[in-house]
Amino acid sequence: MANASLTVVTGASSGLGVEFARLAAADGRRLMLVARREERMRALATELESVHGVAVEVYPCDLADATQRQALCAVLADRDVGLLINNAGVGMRGRLDQQPEDRIDGMVEVNMAALTELTRAVAPGMAERRRGGILQVGSLAAFLPGPRMAVYFASKAYVQSFSEALWAELRPFGVTVTVLCPGPTESEFHERAVADGRTFVHGNRRLADATAVARAGYRGVLRGQRRVVPGAVNAAFAVLSPWVPRRLLIALGHRINARKP
Repeated sequence: MANASLTVVTGASSGLGVEFARLAAADGRRLMLVARREERMRALATELESVHGVAVEVYPCDLADATQRQALCAVLADRDVGLLINNAGVGMRGRLDQQPEDRIDGMVEVNMAALTELTRAVAPGMAERRRGGILQVGSLAAFLPGPRMAVYFASKAYVQSFSEALWAELRPFGVTVTVLCPGPTESEFHERAVADGRTFVHGNRRLADATAVARAGYRGVLRGQRRVVPGAVNAAFAVLSPWVPRRLLIALGHRINARKP
């Protein structure tokens, strides 16, 4: 993954996306930032260019929009992309029958369709050059069903299965595919994943530090790891979850997402 190649970070206007961009810039990598909020990305680009002296492109794109995604994919297919960080993701909490259809559709488009299409856009070039890395940001939610966040949890199960399959497909061609599965992490995600006026994370549960989570994923893809689960408790859950009865996993997912006073 030569530094002369391009590193693409989606969801690069906040949270993990910003931290991934900072890590890549510190390594001297040329960057393309992708997100909807252009002003935030331009501010980040100015910071990275000033601090690290790297070239940073800003590409405003709503990944929920198929037309905009297709245009981005066409651009990336013609570039020497050395590292793709598919970080963009959205979620919503609440019963499926009470959630707005447009937000459900947007979740499916961003979390699954966009991630798949961008991966498909860069994978042929990486395989031909016999180098490159793809980091997919999944979630610990991939390991259990999530009543009251059913679509989000299911989308992350897709990300994990898709990414681990590609790890096997592309590894013989020198291409690394890594899925990062963090637990709840400091970001704006939890403010947005609300359909009923309540926050997603309740009580005194501590959110993971975004910088530490991003660093774990970034190091993981550079090392060629198939899956990265930050945190000892989270990692243990990921290992043990296949052995837990599904009824108990469903109950746990419901408890995590249940409305609390």
